[in-house]
Amino acid sequence: MAGEFSHLDVDGRARMVDVTTKDVSVRIARVRIECQLNQETMRLLVQKALPKGEVLGTARIAGILAAKRTAELIPLCHPLPLNFADITFEIDEAGGRVLIEAEARTSAKTGVEMEALVAAQIAAATIYDMCKAVQKDIRITNCRLVYKSGGKSGTFQAE
Repeated sequence: MAGEFSHLDVDGRARMVDVTTKDVSVRIARVRIECQLNQETMRLLVQKALPKGEVLGTARIAGILAAKRTAELIPLCHPLPLNFADITFEIDEAGGRVLIEAEARTSAKTGVEMEALVAAQIAAATIYDMCKAVQKDIRITNCRLVYKSGGKSGTFQAE
């Protein structure tokens, strides 16, 4: 069983993957996620008039902090020295969406997909938290890895 699943030992117990013999390489991961808002919440967000303050700046910082703490949240995730983490936003007023992209970069023996995933989701959760006073039914959707590079598996680009 251990040969089939890298996170299981010979007895089927969860374990951290041993990356000792892997080569260090530059690794990049990008994740996208969406927050769906109603028209009024979107108007308040764009006008920076929500009761809890400036939403996107707070969400950016929350996402970056989350990327840095990923190994504390996901039990078998390797702690990585992040060289870069950022969150960018695209506002689609007509569609009522905040499009979030998280990017993480490192030079390490394992990838930064988990850091980008956690960063994107925490940025989205922060938007929810900052907007929930005016809208309870915000939808967080379409979280997915859209790009990764580095390591033995090479580059992945979502369609």
